[in-house]
Amino acid sequence: MSPCRLGSPVAHSGTLPPPLHSSAKCSTLLNVERRTFVTSLAAGAVLAPSRVLGAGDRVRIGLIGTGGRCMGLAGILKNQPNAEIVAACDVYEPRRTAAAERMGAQAKPVADYREVLDRTDIDAVVIAAPDHWHVKMTLDAVAASKDVYVEKPVTHDISEGERLIAGVERSKRVVATGTQQRSWEHYILAKQVIESGRLGQIPLVECYWYQNYLRRARPDPEIDSSKLDWKQWLGSARDQPFDSLRYRRWRFFWDFGGGIFTDLMTHWIDAIQWIMKSPSPKSITAAGATHALKEWECPDTVNASLIFPNNYTVVYNGAMVGSLDGGGIVFRGSEGVMRLTRDGFWVYNEGVIPAEGTARPEPSMIVKSTGDGTVSNLKNWLDCIRTRALPNAHIRAGVEAARTSHLTNQAMRTGRVVTS
Repeated sequence: MSPCRLGSPVAHSGTLPPPLHSSAKCSTLLNVERRTFVTSLAAGAVLAPSRVLGAGDRVRIGLIGTGGRCMGLAGILKNQPNAEIVAACDVYEPRRTAAAERMGAQAKPVADYREVLDRTDIDAVVIAAPDHWHVKMTLDAVAASKDVYVEKPVTHDISEGERLIAGVERSKRVVATGTQQRSWEHYILAKQVIESGRLGQIPLVECYWYQNYLRRARPDPEIDSSKLDWKQWLGSARDQPFDSLRYRRWRFFWDFGGGIFTDLMTHWIDAIQWIMKSPSPKSITAAGATHALKEWECPDTVNASLIFPNNYTVVYNGAMVGSLDGGGIVFRGSEGVMRLTRDGFWVYNEGVIPAEGTARPEPSMIVKSTGDGTVSNLKNWLDCIRTRALPNAHIRAGVEAARTSHLTNQAMRTGRVVTS
C-alpha cells in the first residue's frame, strides 16, 4: 500500500476515518479543512486583561533572562505584527545590552526584573531565566497584572506546583508555558490519530532525547564576572562563589536546574500525558550515571520507566554525549506503531511483515511538519492575551509535566521506586 504523504498536517471535521487497510485510499484525510482540528483547550474560559487592546494595538512585552532560549523566542515575537519588545532584562550587562540592541530602539536594557514589572506600559513578559527563578518571577509578574510566557519546566521543585497554579488562576492572567508541542499542528493531528484507535491498545510508549555536549560547534564565550550580578542571579539558591561553568551550564546543576529529565524529558512527557489523557504516573523507577561530562552534577546518561494508571508504561532514554537520532516518541500499539518527532510522524501497520521481522514496513501514513511549534505556541499566547482564553500550553499542564520529571529525578537520586 502506498503511504498517505501529507505536506502539512491536515484534519477532518468530526471524527477521524477508521484505520486504513491495504485496499483503502488515503484521500479521506486530504480533502478536509485544515483548521477544524485546532481547537481551544478550554473554550469559553475568560481571563481578566490589564488593559483593553484595540484592534491596532500591539502587545508590549518585556524579556526576563535574555539567554539563548529567550532570544530565540524574542526573534519570533519581534516578527509578529501584534507584538513589540520594549524591555530586555538580565543580570549580566553584556547580555541585556546586546538583547536590547537586537530588539530595536524601543527596547530598553534593565538589570532588575522588578523594574520591568513596575512599568504600566508593559502588558506581558517572557520568562526564560534559570529554572529556580520560574515560580517567583511568574507569581511576581501575575501579581503585577502581567500576562506571562514562562519556559519549561515551570517549577524547580515539586513543592512549588500547587502554589504556582493557585497564584496564576487567582490572578486571571494569561500564562502559557514553553511546552510547544500542544500548539504544533502535527502533534495535534497525531493525538487525533491515536484517539481514533488506529494503533489499537497502546501498552508501551518509548521516548528518547540525545544531544552531544562533547562536540559543541561554538566555544562558550568568556564571562566577565565584573559585569554580572552573581548574587541576584543566585536568588533563592544557596550562596556560593561565582563559577563560570555553573552559570553557563546551570541546567546540569541541582541548585538551578534538574538535568536531562526536567530539561528534555519534560517536553515528551507533557506530550504523552496530553495524548494519552493521563496527567500523572503511579510509579517510577530511574537510573543515571556520569560517563563523560564529569564536571556536571547531573548525570549525562539516564533512563526511566514510568507506569501510568491508564494501563501503559513509558520508557525514557537520554544521553548527552552523542546526538544521532535526536529526540522523539514511539507509541507501540496492538495494531500499529507511530513514530512522532518534531519533523513529523509515521504510522506503521501490524501484520504487513512477518512476525518479529526486524525491518519496518512501508509507513501507511506520513505527516511532515512544515512549521515550528514554538511559533504556533507564541502566536496562541498572543491570541489568548487578546481574547482572554486559556492557552494551549496552560499552567496546569506545565505543572503536571514538571511534576512527573521531578518525581523521576527523585527516583533516580534515591534509587527507590517512587509512587504518586
